[in-house]
Amino acid sequence: MGKVKNKAYEWKDRLREGKMLTLVVTLIVIILILTVYAIRKSRDYRQLADNGYNEAFYELIEYVNDTEKMLAKSLISNDEEYIARTLTNTAQTAVLAQSYLARIPIEAQDLERTQKFLNQVGDYCYVLSKKAINKEALEKEDIEKLQELHKNSIELENTLNQLEADLFERNIRWDALQKKGTEALLQNNNNLSKVTFSSIEENLHQYTGLIYDGAFSENQENFKGEGLTGEDINNEKATELAKKFIGEDKIKELASNGEVENARIGCYNFMGILTNEAQVTISVSKKGGHIVSMNSSRDIKEQSISKEEAIQSGKDFLNSREYKNMKETYYMEEGNIITVNYAYTQELNLKGVEPTGETKEELRNVIIYPDLIKVKIALDNGEVLGIEATNYLNSHKEKREIPEIKVSPKQVLEKINKNIEIKQLDIAIIPTEWNSEILCYEVKGRINENDFLVYVNTETGKEEDILLIVDTPNGTLTT
Repeated sequence: MGKVKNKAYEWKDRLREGKMLTLVVTLIVIILILTVYAIRKSRDYRQLADNGYNEAFYELIEYVNDTEKMLAKSLISNDEEYIARTLTNTAQTAVLAQSYLARIPIEAQDLERTQKFLNQVGDYCYVLSKKAINKEALEKEDIEKLQELHKNSIELENTLNQLEADLFERNIRWDALQKKGTEALLQNNNNLSKVTFSSIEENLHQYTGLIYDGAFSENQENFKGEGLTGEDINNEKATELAKKFIGEDKIKELASNGEVENARIGCYNFMGILTNEAQVTISVSKKGGHIVSMNSSRDIKEQSISKEEAIQSGKDFLNSREYKNMKETYYMEEGNIITVNYAYTQELNLKGVEPTGETKEELRNVIIYPDLIKVKIALDNGEVLGIEATNYLNSHKEKREIPEIKVSPKQVLEKINKNIEIKQLDIAIIPTEWNSEILCYEVKGRINENDFLVYVNTETGKEEDILLIVDTPNGTLTT
């Protein structure tokens, strides 16, 4: 009987050991499965990011090449209409090149001069295109500056093409470039030529630059960051804010795309895929968690809504994202997409001022042109595809100290040419080339079939600026 009992205990112990062994094996299998899944998911994210970087780099090269060719054409032609069309297209391609340059995972200080160069190409060609639209011949100084821009664009084009050949011949991934930097990779790749984004910057350092930075475009040389309010945030909080801004229901995947520290605005960058399979990139400021930019792209086959509906859609989007009191100003259309500038407005107490007739309601809001946000809107359904808020974050204050108005609207209207048909009278703050701001009356009028804006200082009555309004097939421009 004792032997039977001992045998039973022996079988019980073996069964217990067998269960433990099964449990251990099961746990090991689960851990292995989870590890493989995590590795594959991480690899998928890296591949997704790398594909996005490759696309951005190829598009950058293509748009820089297009910019160079169109600059060359503008120097050859003597036809004002052709020059206007070519310079307008050049400005647009330079802006597109900038947007793709911003998506490449290189430190901001390595891209600063390249960004500035492309920005100045776009701005200056935009100004000259309006000159040509108005049948004004380009002056000798204009031609010389275009020649300088063209020379530098060739250098940038050649350097990018060489960098492309080196990177892909050596099969260097963008994540390695992001982690190690181009200089570290040069030390480990003897056959890799001395072409980096840093060397591009050194070449462009010789570029003297242009004094023009765009109509009512804040001078970014002296970045103030007035709108960067709040405490510093971490990557986790930035991820949460990015998802909230885009809309969590629209996001299929979103992954970190590194940090930018040595820039005017330190950012957390993210890229991902939306539920409609469109790629999206978004940047969130470290200080305060503000959205600096967001961009996505998809096919838009045909226009289904009006320009006015799209502009209202952009305004509603800004309002839903806590950008309150924004007013549309100017816009450009391209490929069934409309890009609209919205300026912040601030209520003004007009007690003691003499508003006249219909202008009284308009005079209650001051248009603050330095606080601009650019919004990209699809013309098929009004979806917001992109936003750029650098100017807004540079200069925005929730409540500006607005100087006392000493010149009444009545006095301003009495000074204006009697042959002018006055359409609207607003009050606006405009930026100056000295990085300051002026409070002005904005008088919109028409004479001899020409629309224009006159800016009259509210303190002195002096005319500060006059802009002609040019309606083109692609949008409303000012010159």
